[in-house]
Amino acid sequence: MEKFLEESKASSRVLSTLSGTQKNKVLRAMAEGLREQKGIILEANAIDMANAETNMLSNALKDRLLLDDARIEGMAVAIEEIAGLKEPIGRVLDGWYADAGFKIEKVSVPIGVIGVIYESRPNVTADVGALCFKSGNVAILKGGKEAEHSNKAIASVLQSVLEAHDLPKGAIALLPDASREGVAKLIKQDKYVDLIVPRGGEALIKYVSSNATVPVVKHDKGLCHTYIDEDADFSKAIKIVVNAKCRRTGICGALETLLVDSAIAEEILPMIYEAYTAQGTQIRGCEITQKSIDVTGATDEDYATEYLDNILSIKVVEGVEGAISHIEAYGSGHSEAIISENYTTAEQFLNAVDAACVYLNASTQFTDGGEFGFGAEVGISTNKLHARGPMGVSELTTYKYKIYGNGQTR
Repeated sequence: MEKFLEESKASSRVLSTLSGTQKNKVLRAMAEGLREQKGIILEANAIDMANAETNMLSNALKDRLLLDDARIEGMAVAIEEIAGLKEPIGRVLDGWYADAGFKIEKVSVPIGVIGVIYESRPNVTADVGALCFKSGNVAILKGGKEAEHSNKAIASVLQSVLEAHDLPKGAIALLPDASREGVAKLIKQDKYVDLIVPRGGEALIKYVSSNATVPVVKHDKGLCHTYIDEDADFSKAIKIVVNAKCRRTGICGALETLLVDSAIAEEILPMIYEAYTAQGTQIRGCEITQKSIDVTGATDEDYATEYLDNILSIKVVEGVEGAISHIEAYGSGHSEAIISENYTTAEQFLNAVDAACVYLNASTQFTDGGEFGFGAEVGISTNKLHARGPMGVSELTTYKYKIYGNGQTR
């Protein structure tokens, strides 16, 4: 482990000196490499999918694991979009002359060596590798065992491109010891590793946060809510909430609890029930909800659960204050939404709700680096420091002060 991390640290010094033009050339070659090696990647993914069937993984996990032609093309396009982003390193963020007469510049620089721990989705290997490379950081990647073959195939493509451009393949590397013990070692290697980003289940996040000596930016669970206000456009509301739950149920931006204003509950709940029944959604509702539609009762445990499946909790609340109170009690600080045509109510919700992303009249499934214009993201940070929300290349930088003197002494 130590030898591997020493090489990672050495690689970070190489990356920090690359120009934006050099990095973008390599990134575009990585995108082409994924396209050219598509067959090999799909063969590897087929092994992982077969193992997923054997191990009886849930449909949501299998959806996250699956690669096909379109998803590999999406990975390649994401890398090209990352290459097209503005250069994040070497930007002068501020500058001034001190009283002593020297010039000070605050300049963006890479963080260094970033360890990312993730589950299921093999596209994360390409996304994170490219984002870290663009921002001059080394990426140490620890994917889930269920995606082992897919991750190795993708990482191999990226590393072959690095070597073809005379760059250390350790700039994007899979953690050699992917066991729990390996992770336990990694998160304590603050001599070599500058940041850990865990993205996965609640148990993983809690373990890493509690045991790491390396700074951690959490990609915590997405217990996301949408509140339908009494001043909502009903047709707009139903379209949004069905998309927020059903487009992809296994992502962290998926709707888990729907909040409905009591003033409109009796009228809109049957419409909501019909729309979700058409999608095969299993609904659990509060006592008031059950008076309007025939659903299973929801418990406090349901309201505290990130289903990552086609299951939805519904709670009738007393206006926007009731919605805000429920989110304060159960939300995870990820993504929350209000559907309303009342500007005052909407602003009250957007300003009061404490989450990384707050939406008006839009699906929470848009919490995604690609949709925000970042190309992709390392994760969706539920931290407040140092980054929050989708972490793109800018969030993978820190800064230092460059001081230009002319013989000053103190």
